[in-house]
Amino acid sequence: MEKFTSVTGVAAPLEMTNVDTDMIIPKQYLKTIKRTGLGSGLFAELRYKDDGSENPDFVLNKPAYRKAQILIADDNFGCGSSREHAPWALFDFGIRCVISTSFADIFYNNCFKNGILPIKVSPEDLEKLMDDAKRGANATLSVDLAAQEIRGPDGGMVKFDIDPFRKHCLMNGLDDIGLTLEKAGKIARFEDAAKAERPWL
Repeated sequence: MEKFTSVTGVAAPLEMTNVDTDMIIPKQYLKTIKRTGLGSGLFAELRYKDDGSENPDFVLNKPAYRKAQILIADDNFGCGSSREHAPWALFDFGIRCVISTSFADIFYNNCFKNGILPIKVSPEDLEKLMDDAKRGANATLSVDLAAQEIRGPDGGMVKFDIDPFRKHCLMNGLDDIGLTLEKAGKIARFEDAAKAERPWL
């Protein structure tokens, strides 16, 4: 998993509540088990018209936000089904951080396992960050995981809380497999001892 320490860039304002995982990545894109290539399907039903052309009114199709790395969203982001393809699609598009007042639990957990930092902030702080994001390419946000700070373009700063273990995993690029591999030596020693004690197995 790719490490996350900090990101500085344009933040896209997604002023929608209850954005579910089917909206993030529609069901027709779930046929693959690869983590790459899903960026084109991110928010497909909002990004594209029925004829396949881009919807110019959708935020990620606007020139200022085409390369956004941060997403500012309203309440209850990532609700709905538990599809892990949702964070895969966000990551493949280039989104490394999602900021909201609340997330669905499964989506929130899946973000940490796929190199995306989900940040919970107060409604007041979200309003400030959303205002910053609406300024487009003229304003960038900086998210510093080590300091647990979001810095705005005018010097404003928002602190955020995060579980220390999840912070450690993100900063070191450790998903569940990576955490297991950290104990590869102990696992190998256990297996060798087990074979010596029970050679018939």
